[in-house]
Amino acid sequence: MTERAGQGLLIYGLGRSGRGVARFLAGEGRRAEWHDARPSAEDEALMAELGFARGDVGGTYRTVVAAPGVPIDHPDLLALAGRGAEIIGEVVLAARARPGLPLVGVTGTAGKGGTTVLTAHLLRASGIHALEGGNIDPPLLDVVDRAEVAVVELSSFQLERVPGLRLPVAVITNLGVDHLDRHRTVEAYHAAKLNITAGQTGEDVLVVPAGLEVRTRAQVRSFLPDRIALASGEEVLPAADLPEGLHPANAAAAVLAVGALLERLGRPVDAGVLAGALRSARPVAGRFETVARVGNVRFIDDSIATRTLAVEAALTRAPGPIAWLVGGRDKGADLAPLREAARGRVVRVIAFGEDGEALARGLGLPFETATGEDGDAVMRSAARAGLEALGGPGGAGTVLLAPIGTSFDLFRDYRARGESFGRAARELAAAAEVRA
Repeated sequence: MTERAGQGLLIYGLGRSGRGVARFLAGEGRRAEWHDARPSAEDEALMAELGFARGDVGGTYRTVVAAPGVPIDHPDLLALAGRGAEIIGEVVLAARARPGLPLVGVTGTAGKGGTTVLTAHLLRASGIHALEGGNIDPPLLDVVDRAEVAVVELSSFQLERVPGLRLPVAVITNLGVDHLDRHRTVEAYHAAKLNITAGQTGEDVLVVPAGLEVRTRAQVRSFLPDRIALASGEEVLPAADLPEGLHPANAAAAVLAVGALLERLGRPVDAGVLAGALRSARPVAGRFETVARVGNVRFIDDSIATRTLAVEAALTRAPGPIAWLVGGRDKGADLAPLREAARGRVVRVIAFGEDGEALARGLGLPFETATGEDGDAVMRSAARAGLEALGGPGGAGTVLLAPIGTSFDLFRDYRARGESFGRAARELAAAAEVRA
């Protein structure tokens, strides 16, 4: 079948990633068509502005750049592939368009966002103009022309579509259970994650937690979560000296990744510089961040904690006793490890949102339910109930938002949920100061 003009490349799925792809292609002077089952008016306007026409998913294309949210086995993608299209994502598009740009890839069931941001921070402190992107804002294609090195957070969805991707340095923070609603089995989920190393060779480095065995051609460098050290064994910083909110395992992985890339670039690796950068680092908003204090009660926002490993880590790290805010839309999290992590530490669960009560019952812990007319009202109710469960302004402990469920029942995303929690917590802190 002969391709008509313009059918060489199709952007399948708009949204954040698709918009980034479209802007990049337009900037390169490349033609493309687009398809989205439910395009927003803003997306349609952008495509018109860029001069990209709506495509025909029944047609023939050479390349389809698919958004991460579209399953790799979507009937449209399977049909397009059957007619000869190569299915890729924005990461491969970026790698092919900018072959001289070193990419550090970071994935994992939990901790990949924090490790991505921290790796870029440590590289900048080492004199490398590094920028982060990918699954974390902004899209990777928005930073490739402004970075000396790009540090890419890679989700399992993105890693389903990375044919031929070779990363000089890759990081797997951990492998647990997540997204079974998409991947169906743990094995398929892990297989997607492990695509991060599929294109690596013996010249490349794969950073993994100690004890995780991975089939790879790359050099493996393993980290311990309580020892932040270079590959030589030289300690960079005691874990106890990290700023509040930074996870030692993320720091340990980031230090090894940075050391590997600096070696690859022929740059010096200075443990003192890395130690100083770690001391100045700050947690990513919405990732185990203390957002307010009322006396000896702290409010910790870990709104992104929807994976069992991430929630378990939050429960372990938060100072007890804990009033635990649980809710949102359940995506099939394994609750058994959370029951164990909560034992003796959680005094009350505050359930909220669509599946909050069901999750609380599954945890088998004492709970009450926060309600309200909208998301902000629900979060104010939950934060207040959490404070009261710890004894009010005169009490002690942690009101922890580590919700297990996704945010899409009440909020546009996890950031909006965390911001709402932060506002509610600060309102309680301000009211306590007035009463004092």
